[in-house]
Amino acid sequence: FISTGYYVAGTVGLMSVPVMGIAPESQASTESVYNAALALGIANQLTNILRDVGEDARRGRIYLPQDELAQAGLSDEDIFAGRVTDKWRNFMKNQIKRARMFFDEAEKGVLELNKASRWP
Repeated sequence: FISTGYYVAGTVGLMSVPVMGIAPESQASTESVYNAALALGIANQLTNILRDVGEDARRGRIYLPQDELAQAGLSDEDIFAGRVTDKWRNFMKNQIKRARMFFDEAEKGVLELNKASRWP
């Protein structure tokens, strides 16, 4: 699941660093800035996957981690049927928590970007 996020969107985060630029006054290591950018890309991809579960299911696709679905007691059939149960809610809470963890990691790198590239 995370590796998919890396390959699909993490690399976009990595490519954005040279475009946005590292602030000249930054004391952070280049590696830490790139790690934050990578985290932002992964966070965005995980969020997109979670947002699109219903639409993807209607198209016969599931991008959620199969091992974690099984651990939560959920099946592909549950997803395709659109069953919203306590198991589903708990599963999604954990996935959202993971995405937030990556957003928190990404936030650490924002102050290291050129001022013109930072969000307010």
